[in-house]
Amino acid sequence: MKLKQRVVLLAILLVIFIFTKVFLIDNLDTSAANREDQRAFHRMMASLHVELDPRLDHTLQSPWEIAAQWVVPREVYPEETPELGAVMHAMTTKKIIKADVGYKGTQLKALLILEGGQKVVFKPKRYARDYIVEGEPYAGYDRHNAEVAAFHLDRILGFRRAPLVVGRFVNLRTEIKPVATEQLLGTFMTVGNNTCFYGKCYYCRETEPACADGDIMEGSVTLWLPDVWPLQKHRHPWGRTYREGKLARWEYDESYCDAVKKTSPYDSGPRLLDIIDTAIFDYLIGNADRHHYESFQDDEGASMLILLDNAKSFGNPALDERSILAPLYQCCIIRVSTWNRLNYLKNGVLKSALKTAMSHDPISPVLSDPHLDALDQRLLSILATVKQCTDQFGPDVVLVEDRMTLSHL
Repeated sequence: MKLKQRVVLLAILLVIFIFTKVFLIDNLDTSAANREDQRAFHRMMASLHVELDPRLDHTLQSPWEIAAQWVVPREVYPEETPELGAVMHAMTTKKIIKADVGYKGTQLKALLILEGGQKVVFKPKRYARDYIVEGEPYAGYDRHNAEVAAFHLDRILGFRRAPLVVGRFVNLRTEIKPVATEQLLGTFMTVGNNTCFYGKCYYCRETEPACADGDIMEGSVTLWLPDVWPLQKHRHPWGRTYREGKLARWEYDESYCDAVKKTSPYDSGPRLLDIIDTAIFDYLIGNADRHHYESFQDDEGASMLILLDNAKSFGNPALDERSILAPLYQCCIIRVSTWNRLNYLKNGVLKSALKTAMSHDPISPVLSDPHLDALDQRLLSILATVKQCTDQFGPDVVLVEDRMTLSHL
C-alpha cells in the first residue's frame, strides 16, 4: 500500500475513533447518568411516606446526634434516611426545656430548646389553610405550614438543602410559659379566651399577636443546623429592592446574567446552578422573598445554597410570579439532574407526591387543594421556560451535566 493511501486510511480510522468517542461513548455516559437519575427518583418515591416513629434501630445515638452527622457541604440530610421518622418524631414530641424570642429577623418566631439540648425554631400559625394572602407576592405574615411543605418539596426535588421541618402543637400555658425567658414572657397576653404572644422582631407588634386556640397553638418547628457548621449570609444577585418605583438591575437589564457570571462565586463552581435550582424551588412554592441566602462559612463557593426561611410561600395559589424564575430564563442553564427530576414529576406526579409526603405530619392537611394544583401548573411553566431556552441555544448549552467542571466565563 502506498504511503498516501496509508495516510488516508489512518485519517479515516482517526475520524471513526473520534466519532465513536464523541457520539457513542459520551452518549453512553449520558445515558448512564440519566438512568441513575431515574433510579434516584424511584428511590425517593418509595420513601415518600415517613412514619413518625420513636424507634431508632441499630444505634445508641440520640436523634439529634444522627441529624447532626447527616450535614455535609452539599446536603443537610442524605438520600437514604431510615432514621428520618425518629428524628421528626423527636422534634414534635420532645419536652421543651427553654423558650426564648426568635433570632433576629422580620417575622415572629420563638427559639425553643428541646430535651437533649436541640435548638428548633417555632413559627406559629397565623392563617387558616384556605386564606388567600393578597397584594405583593411577599406580603403577609410567615406561613408555618409553608415551611413544612417546602421541606418535603426539597425532598421530592432531590435537593436535600432544606433543614428538617415538622408540624407541632404546643400548649402555651403548660409547655412554654413555665420555661420562657423574661423577654419572651413579657410579650404574652390574653385575647378573649386565647393565649397569645407577639415576640420580638422587626415587624412584631403588640397589636398583632399570634393567638392559640385556647392554650393550644399550632406551628412548625425547624431543626437548627449544628453549630459546627456556621452560616454565611449573602446578598441574592436577583434580590428585589422592596422600594416602589425602584427596580433592581436584573429587572431591566437583559444581559444581567452575563455580569453575574463574571463575579465570584458565580464565575465557577456550583453556586450559579444552585441559584437556578432555588429559583425553580421558589417559583413552585410562590416565594418571592429570597433577598438573601445562606451557605456554610469559608466555603469559597463550594457548599450548597441552603434553603432556609421558606415561610413567605403558598400565600396565593392564583398568583404565578414569573419574575421568581429570572435566574433560569436570563441565564438559560439548568442541571441535567434537575431537568430530569422535573420531567419525572409532570402529569400530576408532583401534586400526588407532595400530598403523600405531607400526609404523616401532625398538622396535616398541610396545604389546601388549590395550592397543590398550583404546583402542577407552575411545573408546566418551568418546563416551557427550559424548552424556550433549548430552542434558542440548544440543549448542549442549556443542560449542564452535574458532573462537569463548571466555568461560566
